[in-house]
This record gives sequence, structure tokens and C-alpha cells, in this order.
Amino acid sequence: MVRSRGRGGFRPGFLSKAAGVRTAWRAIDDGEFFCSGCGGDRSYQLLAGRRRLTVLGVPVLPRGPADPVVECASCHGHFPVVDLERPTTTRLAGLLRDAVHTIALAVLGVGGGERVTARRAAVASVRAAGFPDCTEERLLTLQAALWAGNGSAATRRLDPESWEVLSALAPHLAEPGREGLLLHGARVALADGPYRPGEREVLAAIGAALRLPPAETRRVLVAAATASGA
Repeated sequence: MVRSRGRGGFRPGFLSKAAGVRTAWRAIDDGEFFCSGCGGDRSYQLLAGRRRLTVLGVPVLPRGPADPVVECASCHGHFPVVDLERPTTTRLAGLLRDAVHTIALAVLGVGGGERVTARRAAVASVRAAGFPDCTEERLLTLQAALWAGNGSAATRRLDPESWEVLSALAPHLAEPGREGLLLHGARVALADGPYRPGEREVLAAIGAALRLPPAETRRVLVAAATASGA
């Protein structure tokens, strides 16, 4: 028994296999990103594509542009362009170091720099974050420069640069990570005794920059004070 090949002698489904839409990709940029497929920092190419209708593997009609994708050089997976907004692990480590340094300076700027215990706590915090060469003299020099640029306004709120450093990091940290950064500041403030009014205000501003709810900021500050016995 001879099986029917359909119209024109072709088997059913032959045309659907012979014809299709393919995308031709070309690289328009490259760099390093955090690959969620590999779980680490990898090189990438940003690809732009154009779709074409093909018959028997031969492109015959354009079908318009395809959405750009990010191709990992290691796993060759394709990922949405929004993945490039996520910092690499190297970049994230740098953002964390800068955040701890910024918080220490902000707290010292409301009077803690006058006492040795607060300065030493700030130096220890900054060194642990990845600045082993940090000294009291360097922190005080930076603090003086902050005062010169912002005057007394720096004593009650974060200056725009400090706010930018913290708010840029906030979207990439879970809430416990943001609470941990606030805790760095609380420990510096409590090193020389109970919170001063100015310290409470600047720590509240730090919590806001880190996108912590006010109630959560208060909880972290109370817990830190209880633990220190202040």
C-alpha cells in the first residue's frame, strides 16, 4: 500500500519543516556581566538580530528585527538585556566597600569624630569592609573635606554624593544585607555611648537611602543599642 504524500507529492508536514523563521545575530557590544546560568562573572556579547523567513534553509523574506539578547561566552545561553543592570560580583564588592566607608564618614560627621572610641570603631569597620590601609587620619581628612563642602547641613542629613552611593547599592541587596550596612553605622555611633540626636537623624537618613522602612530602621537601631548596653 502506497502512503499518500499530499498535494504535489509532498508528505504531510514537509512544508512546515522545510520553512521557518530564523534569526541572524550580530555582535554590537561586549563586556563582563553576572551570568545567572553560570552563577558567576562571565564575558558576554550583546547581540542584535533580524528575523528571516527561510525555505529549505535559504532566507527568502525579512520578518523584522528581533529583541537584542546577551550571550554568555561560557555557557552560550541567551539572557535579557536587563541582566546587564545587575552588578558583577567584583563591582558589587566595590559598592559594598564604598557604602561602609560612606556610612562611617556620615556618622563621624555628626560629632563622633571628636572621640577616639568612635574613630577607632569607624576605622575597624572600614578596614573589615576591604580598605586595610584606612587610618584615623585619613577618615578625619575626608570628614573635614565633607564639612568644607557641605557645612553644618552635613550634620543632620546625608550629602547628595553619600545618598547616591547608598541608593545605587540598595536594589541589589536583600533586606538583611541592607540592615547589616545600617548596623555598621549604629555600632560606630554607639562606640562612644548612647545615640546623640544628630546620630539618630543621620542613621535614619541612611536607612531611607538603603530603602529600609522607617519601622525597620528603628528596630535595627534599638537592637544595636540593646546589644551594646548603651
